Amino acid sequence: MVKILGVPFSTLTFEETLRRLTDALRGDSPLHIITANPEIIMMAQKDPRIMELLLEADLVTPDGIGAVWASQYYGEKLEDRVTGIELSTALIEAAAERGLGVFLLGTKPETNRKAVEHLQARYPGLRIGGRDGYFKAHEEADVVAQVKDFGPALLLVGLGMPRQELFIKKHKEETGAQVMIGIGGCIDIWAGEVKRAPKLWQDLRLEWAYRLLSQPSRWKRQLVLPQFVLTVLTDKNRKKV
Repeated sequence: MVKILGVPFSTLTFEETLRRLTDALRGDSPLHIITANPEIIMMAQKDPRIMELLLEADLVTPDGIGAVWASQYYGEKLEDRVTGIELSTALIEAAAERGLGVFLLGTKPETNRKAVEHLQARYPGLRIGGRDGYFKAHEEADVVAQVKDFGPALLLVGLGMPRQELFIKKHKEETGAQVMIGIGGCIDIWAGEVKRAPKLWQDLRLEWAYRLLSQPSRWKRQLVLPQFVLTVLTDKNRKKV
């Protein structure tokens, strides 16, 4: 484990993380996984509630090259990103191979339905269910009951940060799922409504730039990147390299 601005990141590689969580799908102790990028790290600097979520999670993985870069200043260089979309997709495949259930919670009803259908077609035999994320606080108990009735081993929650993480934390012991991950906008990708960066951009670690070019409205969110770099470089707790 390496702490970056107080956030405890796992030092497991992608393959090591996948093996651990694949085994956990058949376990008896539910796990809450957070994939954290620089935006989430910076949110945690200002919001104690988010920092508490990160500190209490069972595993925090580096979803973004920024965390990998910053790790060199905090004692142990991370090998590479363990992104939410890649980790979740690999776990869906593992669940399909093992006959285990997957539940998608989040986004609009039509988008959720399309994601379920596309994943079902991609992984024949996959037992998958879902529901949209447009529910009120007083409906939450019914949502949890719906998830529990379906009986997934893997629960993927796309309600946005911090709502998705707060939902998982609150209902971790109730859903019956063994591995729970907050996945942000991944359901939109599985539905085909948002495209990932081409592999070349991913390999060059420029996926953030592709998202900015394809979705210019994200520019305000991207301002957090230079803030993150400056905060790391001026952090009194960082080590010289």
